Amino acid sequence: MSAMNRNALNAYSQVSVNGSVATAGPHKLITMLFDGALLSIATARGHMQRREISEKGMAISKAIAIIDEGLKLSLDMKAGGDLAQKLDALYEYMCLRLLFANLKNDPEPLDEVASLLNDLKSAWVEIDPEKAQATQSASL
Repeated sequence: MSAMNRNALNAYSQVSVNGSVATAGPHKLITMLFDGALLSIATARGHMQRREISEKGMAISKAIAIIDEGLKLSLDMKAGGDLAQKLDALYEYMCLRLLFANLKNDPEPLDEVASLLNDLKSAWVEIDPEKAQATQSASL
């Protein structure tokens, strides 16, 4: 197992988003990290609306951990080049925005980060190697 996969698996296991981590491939793990971060942000938004400060903080912390210890650490900076550097900076920005949302009790940064994550997830899902392989097999 590569260091990238180990980092993603460890971060994912720590935040326990889903029980199917052990059987997921590298591409699926990243998809699950996106889903986990999005779920945590939605949960934080609900807690924010209900003025449940402690629970909001925990949900935001979980989203930050998934982004920082999962998505960000799974980047291969050597192989990924400029794209990996830009994603690294974007993930850092997302974590800062989530911290701001928590400190100011402001839902706007939550929505902004959720939108960014949804865009990245959509692009990631489109490059699914299993999906591409299935399409290739079907056309043969």
